[in-house]
Amino acid sequence: MTPERPEALRVALEVIGLLDGLGIRYHLGGSYASSVHGTPRQTQDIDLVIEVDETSVTELISRLPEGYYRDLDIALEAVRQRSSFNLIHLASGVKIDLFVRGDEPFDREEFARSREVALDSAPGRTLRVKSAEDTILRKLQWFRLGGEVSDRQWTDVLGILANQEAALDFDYLRRWARELEVSDLLERAREDA
Repeated sequence: MTPERPEALRVALEVIGLLDGLGIRYHLGGSYASSVHGTPRQTQDIDLVIEVDETSVTELISRLPEGYYRDLDIALEAVRQRSSFNLIHLASGVKIDLFVRGDEPFDREEFARSREVALDSAPGRTLRVKSAEDTILRKLQWFRLGGEVSDRQWTDVLGILANQEAALDFDYLRRWARELEVSDLLERAREDA
């Protein structure tokens, strides 16, 4: 994995180092995950899905070094609502969106299927990244929720399909696409790719 923005990776590694040190499980999602599996592109932020409770998120917020915007009350509410909160590295403007892992069957399976990916720019260093299939499914969900107008979401899906076609588990994709009500989008994306 070779990211487009070195400062974004540096900030991500700092936050991920804290997560690892606190035993908080995570995986990288969003544009970075689609860049790993598909066509690399620049992104404004980093998406991490995390498994946390109120105690561990309080510890995470308290251990962040100076120079980060953070709001403990918003983070605690995100844990209670299973939603998201963010951290902003003030010097670089890099934003880390932290999504508290949901408790639906797909949320749990998606999290369990993430895998370690080696970093080209940091030999010996790995990150947990959402699987290619789960990245496609989430991006199709976001595409649908956004009124099916986001070129970025659609292009990311097409890039993964084009680059990973032979390696993808299409039985898994079709099963969850039905459950998530995006089967029509999956088939359209396969045709477009």
